[in-house]
Formats: sequence, structure tokens, C-alpha cells
Amino acid sequence: MPKTIVFMSIVVNNVSKSYGNQKALHDVSFEIKPGEIVGFLGPNGAGKSTMMKIITAYLPANEGTVEVCGIEVNKEPIKIKRLIGYLAEQNPLYYDMYVKEFLHFTAGVYKLKNRKEKIDEIIEKVGLGLEKHKKIGALSKGYKQRVGIAQAMLHDPEVLILDEPTSGLDPNQLKEIRDLIKQIGAKKTVMLSTHIMQEVEAICDRIIIINRGKIVANDTVNNIGKIIESKNHLHVEFEDKIDKKSILAIEGINSAENVEGNSWSIQYDKSTEIRNQLFNLAVKSNTTVLTLQKTEAKLEDVFKKLTAEKEVES
Repeated sequence: MPKTIVFMSIVVNNVSKSYGNQKALHDVSFEIKPGEIVGFLGPNGAGKSTMMKIITAYLPANEGTVEVCGIEVNKEPIKIKRLIGYLAEQNPLYYDMYVKEFLHFTAGVYKLKNRKEKIDEIIEKVGLGLEKHKKIGALSKGYKQRVGIAQAMLHDPEVLILDEPTSGLDPNQLKEIRDLIKQIGAKKTVMLSTHIMQEVEAICDRIIIINRGKIVANDTVNNIGKIIESKNHLHVEFEDKIDKKSILAIEGINSAENVEGNSWSIQYDKSTEIRNQLFNLAVKSNTTVLTLQKTEAKLEDVFKKLTAEKEVES
């Protein structure tokens, strides 16, 4: 019996891209498996959008190769665009078109058969039923994003690339779009770029962090915190005010950030026991410790550490 070949949804091999003298991507490599939702993170100017445009065949790489579902992007760009649904950061929509009119136009671009059935199906899937006869320009930001996702999914792509899909949304809209992406991710491969860390933690299986054009982390959501596991984190609240200098004077404490009032977020060496020293500091300062709780490293902590350190090294 012949062996079934299962291709990775996305394979990026040693990709570099320059704009004149400015190098946007440096020897970038990673893979995304079928059915994964992967968060693609990085500060502004890190190379996220450039990488996404190369994957979607909108921009050529200077060096390296990209494959989508086993097909090399630069060799068959038209075929790649049929395999990928892409929502760009600026969500290019025709505001003078009605929702259904725009989706009919998109279906025509893809030369889809059974257009009416497919448009009705996607409208139902993304929750545009009550808005389908409205002009796009009259929609809220949340519904405009739904129209963008609808056009990206209309041709039933294998891979969905979403660049800042929840940017500018209010909390209710954000939850609706987040739930929609999770629903899509049950059947599609999703690559998601965002600055909202809680969003990544809520819906992604894996995280790739890029900084200054280089991959600095690539791991599951559960494992990503281990990058800084050599440090422990404590939340401590004193009854009265204690100055930062006194906290940092305790041996083993690396940083102390005032969270609110007399509460502090403290990072300290894993091998050091500082609880007793914090209680002693409270006694010397004629106050008491109200709360002392160990906290886990958050994705935001990992992101700050990796991007800040790489900035210094460059």
C-alpha cells in the first residue's frame, strides 16, 4: 500500500529580505503543522508583516524558500493564493460596496462555482446575516473585520493568515472575533499576528517571536514561560509604603515593579529564598506583609525579555 505523504502547511527555510540597505528578515526558518493556530509576535518593525507577505506570495524573498502545503511559493504564486486566505493589517475593503456585493466580487476573482451557496454559507459562518445588505462603510469596526475574514475564507483555503485581526476592537467585538478564529482553527491552519498577549494565550497552540528580523523563540504556549524559568516571580503587598531601594537591597532580587499602591511584582533568582527577608524588611519598616504569593512567568514577561535583550545586543 503506498505511503501517504503529509505536507507541513507552512515551511520557511532560511528566508532573508532587504529593503535597500535595511535588512527586514535575517535567515528566518520555521514550520507550521496542519491544524495549528500559531501566534506570530514581535515589536513594531520586527518583520512580521514582511514575513506574512512573503508567505502569501505578495512579496518575494531575497534569499531562502517558502513552501505552503508542499508547493514552493515563488514557483507557483497563483496556486499559493488559492491555498491561502489572507487578512492584511489594513483590511482592504470597498466601503461603497454592499457586503453581499463585495463577496460576489471576491468569488468572481477566485472564479468560484456555486457562488450563491458559498457566499450564504460564509455569511452564516462569520455572523454577518443581519448586516449582509448594508454598505461596508456603514458597518462597525468589528463587522468590517468579519467581512475581511469572510473574503479570506470564501474560497475555502487550507491556510489562513491574519495580520492584527482584532486591532482597534472593543472588548465585546474582540471576544467575538477571537471565538470566530478559534472556531476556524478547528479545521484550518491559522497564522495570527497580534500585539495582544492575552489573545495569543487564549487561542494559540504555539508561539513564534521575531525581533529585528530574527526568530528568538518558537515553542508551545505551555512551554514558552520556561525561557525565563531561571527567575522566580513573587507578588507582595505591604500594609504601608516601602521604597523600591529597600526591596532591591535584598540579596537575590533582580527587579521590583510597583503594581498598585503598596503592591510589588518581584523577580528573584530561583536559588534564593527571599520570603523571610521580605518579612524582616517589613518588621524593620514598622509594617506588615498582607500578601505574599508566587506567580508564574507570563507571556508578556518572555516577550519583553527576548525583545529587549536582542535590542541591546544589536
